[in-house]
Amino acid sequence: MAGCPDSAAPAWVSDTPVYEGPIQDLIDELAKLPGLGPKGAQRIAFHLLGSENQEFDRLIAALGHVRDDVTFCAECGNVSADKLCRICSDARRDTTKICVVEEPKDVQAIERTKEFKGRYHVLGGALDPLGGIGPDQLRIRELLRRLGNQADGVDVTEVIVATDPNTEGEATATYLVRMLKDFPGLSVTRLASGLPMGGDLEFADELTLGRAVSGRRVLT
Repeated sequence: MAGCPDSAAPAWVSDTPVYEGPIQDLIDELAKLPGLGPKGAQRIAFHLLGSENQEFDRLIAALGHVRDDVTFCAECGNVSADKLCRICSDARRDTTKICVVEEPKDVQAIERTKEFKGRYHVLGGALDPLGGIGPDQLRIRELLRRLGNQADGVDVTEVIVATDPNTEGEATATYLVRMLKDFPGLSVTRLASGLPMGGDLEFADELTLGRAVSGRRVLT
């Protein structure tokens, strides 16, 4: 634009929201969700705007059930609708093996491989001193308690550390090895190579993650 400095914004540029009222409020709230930016939030908002009332009602009901009815398994920390999740309630699962993951979404990632038949323990995150997350903020004490109080007289013989292959996940794995090394007869393993460093379990394909589970290695 002639006569204007390069850094000057055109007169028509404004920070005022494009839409008004409820639709803009919805776009703003959707844009706060992980993985959604303003454009994705706008697409969802206008999809909902054009939806039938029944679809709207189903979505509102589902959100209400998540808020009011979803809890966490008293044993493993996975999301559950009951005191115990379906995996901890399943007598067919191998109680001698526990796979330790960071988040409930990682349980589903491992389950999709169909390689693991044991049970899980969800930490609720990973060690991140800079972010203020230490051992006390994770469900590490609950894991130690599970190993110390064996159910049905069956000893856990292997703990598989399946934290994410990034800096925080590796720090958590190292810490768990130190905590678990003195349990007699317990083998502590880590997922094998095949997972990209810096990645998240939920984004790994089933073949790569399955090979990592079946080829896990002993930590020393």
